Parts: sequence; C-alpha cells; structure tokens
Amino acid sequence: MKRANRGNLPAMILLFLLLMLWQLGAMRLNAAYILPTPLQILEKLWELRGPLMTVHLPATMGVTALGLAISLVLGLGLAVLMDASPLCRKALYPLVVASQTIPTTAIAPLFVLWFGYGVWSKVLVAVLITFFPITITVYDGLQSARVEMMELLQTYGAGKRDIFLKIKVPCTLPYFFSAIKMAIPMSIIGAAIGEWLGAQSGLGYFSRRMMTQLDGAGVFAPIVLLSIVAMLAVGLIALLEKAVVRWRGEF
Repeated sequence: MKRANRGNLPAMILLFLLLMLWQLGAMRLNAAYILPTPLQILEKLWELRGPLMTVHLPATMGVTALGLAISLVLGLGLAVLMDASPLCRKALYPLVVASQTIPTTAIAPLFVLWFGYGVWSKVLVAVLITFFPITITVYDGLQSARVEMMELLQTYGAGKRDIFLKIKVPCTLPYFFSAIKMAIPMSIIGAAIGEWLGAQSGLGYFSRRMMTQLDGAGVFAPIVLLSIVAMLAVGLIALLEKAVVRWRGEF
C-alpha cells in the first residue's frame, strides 16, 4: 500500500498544481459563466447533489452499462470469430476499422431521429464508440498465444476447444481487462454525447441545460462527477485484474 501511495505521489502533485493554476486563472478571469474555479464547481456539485445523484447519474450509468454489455458481447464474438476463421477476419476486420471513421457527433443526431429521445439512441452511440477497442484488443490477445505451446498440446491429443480454453483464454485475459479499462471511460463519454444531443435525463443532458442558463459551474459539475465515476470504475477493474490475472508474463 505504501509503495502504491508513493507511486501515485507524482500524479497527485501534478494534479494539485494544475488545479491551483486553474483556480488562479479563473479568479483572474473573473467570468464564472465561462471558466468557473474548481471551488465553485465543487460547491455547485454539492448544491446539486440531489438531482445529480438520484436522477441524472443513474440514467447515465444505465445507458453506460447497457452499451458496455452489448459492446462486450459484440466485441468478444467478433474477436473469437476472426481468430477462428481467416476468411471472417479478412471480411470483418476492414468493416470494424471503417466503423471508427464515422464521426460520432455526426451520427448521434441521426440515432436520436431514428430512435427518439429514449434510451436506445444513447446506447447505440456508446456501442459505436466502445465495441472497436474491445474487438481489436481481444483479437490481438487471442493471436498472442504461442504457437509452440499450442503444438505441444496437440501432440498430447488436445482438440481446438482444449487449446482455446487452456492457452488462448489465459493469454487473452490481460488484453481483455485492458480493453475493459479503455471501454469504460469511452462508454461513459458515448452516453454523455448521446444525452447532450438529445435526452430528457442524464448528466450530459443536465450539463447542456446548465449551458443554456450560462451556469459555468453547473456545466462542469456533471462532467466532474462523470470523471470521478469513470476513475472509480477503472480502479475496480484494475483490482479485479490483479486478483484474476496472476500469471501475467508467463506466456
């Protein structure tokens, strides 16, 4: 624990210095509707804790969780399919890459137009952003399995299923957790973008509503809350990874 704290010390010092620069710069500018100080944002976050915590945060987290779950199923399925079949890889890989060339802010309004202000327009934005890193990272993990180890198991009569479960899955788990740690913040961003462009609840919607009222601290408050939630979620996944992946570096 002490080593971890010492390792995080440089980041904490840098964060403190950046917040101090922000505080001093915002105080000098003296235009809270454009750039509020960190203290003003924290005050606004505390002031609005009721609606933010009970209404808008659950709405955003629901969209995030649903979008991430769909991305996991889709990404894992595509990764396994591309690893199992070279033909599928040649057919699917370019399409997966091409999906990321679509500007999210351009297609998100179309999702709202097609699916309305309900949850699915936001979920699709989150899926579009997150399934790519999951697919590509997990596929790279499956491809990282050593050929010698697979050939050794084959000499002992192991089938494709045994090789997949005993070699490829352990090799892929570190990549899988890395993909999840990337996908969580991206899924939250996708949900917020969808809510910003068209929603009736959620932290993105709330931030946009505060902007129309020229409330700078109110705009930043849900953004700060989203950042805190994303960091906590990634931290939990990192702890789970340490508990599950005990063999990192052995393959």
